[in-house]
Amino acid sequence: MARRAPRSDFDTAWKELLQRHFEPAMAFFFPEVHREIDWTRGVTFDDKELQYAVRRAGRGRRTVDVLARVWLKPGRHVWILLHVEVQNQVDPEFEQRMFICNTGLFSRHKQCVVSLGILGDIQRDWRPSEFAYGLATFCAQVHFPIVKLLDFEDRWEELEQSTSIWAKIVMAHLKTQTTRADSETRLQWKKRLFQGLLQQGVSEDEIVDVFRFLDLVMTLPPDLETEYQEFVAETQEEQKMAAFLANFEKKALAKGRREGKREGVREGAVTSARTAILDALDLRFQRIPAPLKERIQQFGDAALLRDLYRRAITVGTLEEFEKALP
Repeated sequence: MARRAPRSDFDTAWKELLQRHFEPAMAFFFPEVHREIDWTRGVTFDDKELQYAVRRAGRGRRTVDVLARVWLKPGRHVWILLHVEVQNQVDPEFEQRMFICNTGLFSRHKQCVVSLGILGDIQRDWRPSEFAYGLATFCAQVHFPIVKLLDFEDRWEELEQSTSIWAKIVMAHLKTQTTRADSETRLQWKKRLFQGLLQQGVSEDEIVDVFRFLDLVMTLPPDLETEYQEFVAETQEEQKMAAFLANFEKKALAKGRREGKREGVREGAVTSARTAILDALDLRFQRIPAPLKERIQQFGDAALLRDLYRRAITVGTLEEFEKALP
C-alpha cells in the first residue's frame, strides 16, 4: 500500500530560490520581461514594501511574493512585483490581491509596477490573469502575465535537456505534486532528479540550491529519507563529487545519518535542521555570535526549527531573528 508523503514546504523553497536566482527565473518564465531589463545594474529586493502590499491585499494561503527593484535598459527606474502562487487549491481572491498589490505600490512610488504570476496548483483550467471593475464607460483593470507549471508536463523532454536551474525546479515541483500519496514513487523521482543534476554540467552553487529545494518539497517518511541520504552519499563517493555539495549540506547529511542510527531518524533530521539555520544566517549576515549558535543548538522541536529556518532566510537583520527566538 502506497504511503502518503509528509507535507512539503513549497513556501520556503520557492522564496529562497527566487531571491538567489531571480534573473534566471525571469529568463525562464517571462523572457519578454527579462529582455527589457538592464541586469548589469543589479537587483534590489524590498521586503518592507512587500509587507505593505500584502497587508493591503490580504495574503492568500500558500503563496510566495517577491518584490524586486530593477532598471529598464533605457535607464528608467521600474518596480517589478513577482508573485509566485504555490497553493494546491484554486484561490478565488488571487486576481483581486494582484490588483490591490499593483495599484497600491504604484500609488506609493509613481513607478511602473509589473505584476507576474506563477501558478503551481493542480487544476489545469484555473488561469487567472486579470481583475477589473467598472460602470457604464468607466473601467479599472489590471492584466498580468501568468505561467502555469502544469503546462510543462507536456514539455518534459525539454525540461530534462535544459541546463536552466528553473527547469530542474519545475520538474521537482511537478513530481512532488503527483506523488503526494505515494512516497515510494517520490523517492525514486527524487533520486532520478538528483542524478540528473550531476549529469548536465549544472554549476556547483546551483546543485546545492536544487538539492536544498528537493529536501524541502520532496519530503519523505523517515525510513525513505534515510535511504535517500545514503544514496546521495554513495553517489558522491562514486562520482567523486565532494566539491559539489556545500560543506554544511555534507556535514548535515553525515551527522544526520549517524544520529539517526544512534538515536533515531527524527533526531538526525533535527540536527540537519539546526545546521541549515546556522548556514542560512552565516550566508546572509557573515557573522553569528557564539551565544546565538548555542541557543539554536538547544532547540529540538521540528516544527519550531522549520519556522526558524523560514525566518533565517527572510528577516532583514540578525537582531530581528534573535528577537523572534522563544
